[in-house]
Amino acid sequence: MTVMEQRGAYKPAPPPAWQPRTDPAPLLPDTEPHRVLGTEAAAKADPALLRTLYTQLVRGRRYNAQATALTKQGRLAVYPSSTGQEACEVAAALALKEQDWLFPSYRDTLAVVARGVDPVEALTLLRGDWHTGYDPYEHRVAPLSTPLATQLPHAVGLAHAARLKGDDVVALAMVGDGGTSEGDFHEALNFAAVWQAPVVFLVQNNGFAISVPLAKQTAAPSLAHKAVGYGMPGRLVDGNDAAAVHEVLSDAVRRARAGGGPTLVEAITYRVDAHTNADDATRYRGSAEVDAWRDHDPILLLERELTERGLIDDAGIAAAREEAETFAAGLRERMNQDPVLDPMDLFTHVYAEPTPQLREQRDQLRAELEAEQEGTQG
Repeated sequence: MTVMEQRGAYKPAPPPAWQPRTDPAPLLPDTEPHRVLGTEAAAKADPALLRTLYTQLVRGRRYNAQATALTKQGRLAVYPSSTGQEACEVAAALALKEQDWLFPSYRDTLAVVARGVDPVEALTLLRGDWHTGYDPYEHRVAPLSTPLATQLPHAVGLAHAARLKGDDVVALAMVGDGGTSEGDFHEALNFAAVWQAPVVFLVQNNGFAISVPLAKQTAAPSLAHKAVGYGMPGRLVDGNDAAAVHEVLSDAVRRARAGGGPTLVEAITYRVDAHTNADDATRYRGSAEVDAWRDHDPILLLERELTERGLIDDAGIAAAREEAETFAAGLRERMNQDPVLDPMDLFTHVYAEPTPQLREQRDQLRAELEAEQEGTQG
């Protein structure tokens, strides 16, 4: 008699009573990215919303071009362009209510501007001036996050705290595909799902983490598939289809607001420009690849839909472009003005109560500035 025969037929151990069992099927994303433009679903889209998205996309494209030009003029230290990703940026801002919070990454200044933040203030950090550059509480926009994915746990914490307080608040956190390789991404999604926090994660999969293609970061079928491992639904959307991105994000925000918990949304898009003005993208990708994505441009897709449905004409297109030029001219004029800087501002808003070391450094700098002024006057 074998050992197995002595022990009887093998029976798997029952799961512990405390271990949850969730059917993964409803959490899995569709096999193809969700699309609206160019499909039958487009006929149901709100014409006013489509026109608003178009105006914002055109302005966003001009904003990206102007900010890139400002780096070449020395007015910005660096600029991570979101050219080609404008649909994700604009839709993220428009999907939120006034009381909600946006948690952007360093590439998401367009989303910050679309949320209502002054464009000069949105770019202040990138010119090396004045901390965050804007008041996060005024428009419910968290500071731009340069370290990858560190804003995601912050979004979860705020959303969880809001729910505990009974506040009607949803947090939308934006991150790139490179940020999904960070530990903060895992921790944020895990806590969000466990706490059922009202937060939406938007991954802008633009193909590259600087020069590293997605295939060298993950073997997952899609980044949206990672959601099932945390116990939340994953959605896959065409990130250049502004109507589709807005629809998917709006659905996720409504679900979170109603107590349904977090959602992970992966938007398939493309970074047309280099990583930043300091990057040479030709070293890791070819022009044919970039040109192919230009044919799937978010402005082109939406303009075609609006034109075919008779929702916009040549005059409307010209008006949107003219408004964008006026916007860019105002930004350019204001950014060309040298800011008046006070070195003592280095010590403002660092701690609520300055530490002894900070007070010592502050007093030392003040003494040096006063001595320099006296020397100039003498």
